[in-house]
Amino acid sequence: MSAPIAGNIDAWRGAAVGREGFITFTATLPGAKMPPPRVRAHFDTLPNGDRLLVGRSVDDLDQFVRTIQLAFAAAIVLMFALAGFASVAVTRRTAGRIEAINATSREIMRSGLNSRIPLRGTRDEWDLLSANLNSMLDRIEELMEGVRQVSDNIAHDLRTPLSRMRGRLELAAKRRLSAEHADILIRETIGELDRVLALFSAILRIARLETQQGSASFRTVDLKEIAEGVAELFDAAAEEKGGHVNVKGAGATLMQGDRDLLFDALSNLTDNAVKYGGRCGAVTIEVSAGPAGPILAVSDRGPGIPPNEQKHVLKRFYRLEQSRTTPGNGLGLSLVAAVANVHGARITMQNNEPGLRFEIQFPGSDCGSETPEASRRGTRG
Repeated sequence: MSAPIAGNIDAWRGAAVGREGFITFTATLPGAKMPPPRVRAHFDTLPNGDRLLVGRSVDDLDQFVRTIQLAFAAAIVLMFALAGFASVAVTRRTAGRIEAINATSREIMRSGLNSRIPLRGTRDEWDLLSANLNSMLDRIEELMEGVRQVSDNIAHDLRTPLSRMRGRLELAAKRRLSAEHADILIRETIGELDRVLALFSAILRIARLETQQGSASFRTVDLKEIAEGVAELFDAAAEEKGGHVNVKGAGATLMQGDRDLLFDALSNLTDNAVKYGGRCGAVTIEVSAGPAGPILAVSDRGPGIPPNEQKHVLKRFYRLEQSRTTPGNGLGLSLVAAVANVHGARITMQNNEPGLRFEIQFPGSDCGSETPEASRRGTRG
């Protein structure tokens, strides 16, 4: 029978008999008034046959585990509470911003495009979305205003020739005209119809250019050669006003483009410069190779275009003369803008002191430094 030699437990633990290693048990301490502690101990057998049990109380570790479990449970409850609060706040905030967009949409459907979505200045995703929607509404309003103006201008430009044709036909119906007068009436009516058809052809052509994608029809063209052709075409008209159409440029300036479109665009610019360039004013077509790409410019010595009107003159049917009594339909510069857009070019208007310098800056091209002979050699099979 074993008896304790030293220590503070009153009896050997039966669980430790016949085994070695760690054991956990409830110790009974002599004279202790507190509940018996739980002990984690290690058991060994000494060489002389004595048995040694060394351990310590693990009640504080159990308490620590219970504290951790309680804290973990409290953290889970707090996390769910915060998540619920956050979800409610985000939902209310999202619903509020969506309702602001819906309210603006209803207002727009009820009263027109004047309303805009209010911004809160938070610079968050909702403010960014609202700003983009407001920009889209601005663009839609601008396009709708452009459509209204184009419709008004088309009606105004067609009313005069149609009224003249109706008057001539009415005169022919009421009177017996001689063969000579009937021939004159027919020729004048055909001329009016040709102008109307030319108007619609210009509208359709601009529409096709504005929707044209890619550069399948592009070839290597010489801007200097195009400028010289246009100058030759309009020089006679300039001479009638006492001026000339001059071409400036050192050698060939090659680029990838549509020759017919570029010729038409330059013809429109030169025609405007001759018409509105003032009496005895020279018109200059300048071709140069700028650092960013070829530059095509037309300069005159006329009254120019006021700076506040320059952003409008490229619109279809827009004319500085609001009475619209002089010949023209306001599509020439619109065609120029469409051709520039097809070629990826940028248009600028500058004060020529006096007059206007209308400049088209084309993007850079790999063939800008070639000579015409080199270009022809390169295109042979």
